[in-house]
Amino acid sequence: MEEYNVHTAKTHFSQLLEKVAEGEEIIISKGSTPVAILKKYEEPLQKRKVGQLKGKVHIAPDFDEFGSDLQEMFGLKA
Repeated sequence: MEEYNVHTAKTHFSQLLEKVAEGEEIIISKGSTPVAILKKYEEPLQKRKVGQLKGKVHIAPDFDEFGSDLQEMFGLKA
């Protein structure tokens, strides 16, 4: 990460934005103390809505039952 002081960052802001657009992160310091990181904007994740698949998915009543072939394979058949 490159580091720039406030004055240099203000003077070369357009060039710094180009670097950030390419994926670089830049530290901006006031004196010798880092105060900010300039990084590429990421679109926030959309929150999921509860029940949006309601009525669109069907689960068979025997979904969680083992067939005789699986019972035999796992030694569950008596």
